Amino acid sequence: MKISIEGFSFFHLLQQEMIDTFGYLESLKYRYRVDAAGLWNGFFADLSEEICKLKDAEYIRKIKLALLEREMELPNLAVDGAHLWDPNPEKRELLYQNALAHLDIAEYLGARSVRIDTGGHGSTDMTEEQFEYTVMRYQEFAQRAADGGYRIGPENHMGPSRMPKLMEKLAQAVNHPAYGILLHMGRWDSDADIGDSLLAPWVFHVHLDPKHVKPHQIEERMQVLFDHGYEGYWGVEYYAQAAPYAEIESYVSAVKAAYLKQMGATLL
Repeated sequence: MKISIEGFSFFHLLQQEMIDTFGYLESLKYRYRVDAAGLWNGFFADLSEEICKLKDAEYIRKIKLALLEREMELPNLAVDGAHLWDPNPEKRELLYQNALAHLDIAEYLGARSVRIDTGGHGSTDMTEEQFEYTVMRYQEFAQRAADGGYRIGPENHMGPSRMPKLMEKLAQAVNHPAYGILLHMGRWDSDADIGDSLLAPWVFHVHLDPKHVKPHQIEERMQVLFDHGYEGYWGVEYYAQAAPYAEIESYVSAVKAAYLKQMGATLL
C-alpha cells in the first residue's frame, strides 16, 4: 500500500521534544502500520535560522540504519532552509550550498524524490531574473537527480509556487524528466479548482491534509492523479496539535480506505 506519513505531521511533538527521528520511524512502522516515511529535514537540521544547520554525519548514518532495520521506503525528503531564490546574491549562494548538502543526504538515504522549494516568500510572481535562475538551478538539480535515480522539484508551498499556471510554466521551461512536483493537494492561491489536475503530469509525491482535503473528498482527489497515471506514494501531512497521535491515525485510516477502494476499482 503506497501510503506514507510525512515528518511535518509530528512538528508539534518535535517542538515539545516528545519525539525524535527514531520515535517517528518507530511510530510509522508499528503504530500506523505504514512502511514509508516522507522525511522532513526538521528532524536532522536546525531550522531556527533560514540557512539551516545539519546534524553530523553520524546522525545521518543512524537514520539510514533505522530505515534499513525497519525495511522502510523513503519516497520523499522534504527540505526547508535550502530554497532556490533570494534577492540577496550572497544568501542565494548559501542556500544553494545548503541544497547541495541536502542532496548528498538524500542520495545517501536512498530518497526517491527531493522537495526543494522555489523561494519567493510573499510573492505571487517571479521576475525575469528569478525565473531564469530558478529554471537553471532546477535543470542542474534534475540532471543530478537523473544520475542518482530520483526526482526533484518544488512543492506548492510558498509564494509563486502556489500559483498553478506559473508552476506549469516553470515545469515546461525546466523540461527535464527528473524534474517534478510535490503536490500538496488543494493548496493553491489561485485557480484552485484546476491546480491539481494542471500539475498532475509532473507529480512525483503527494501531500494530503484535512484542511485542504476533507476525509470524504480523498477518493475523488486521488482519482484526479490516477487518471494521469500517478503511481507514487500518498503522504499524510497532518499538522495535528490537540491529540497528534490520534488525529493522525484517523486521517491515515481515511487515506488507506480511499486508496484501497481506488485500487479495487482499478482491478475490476
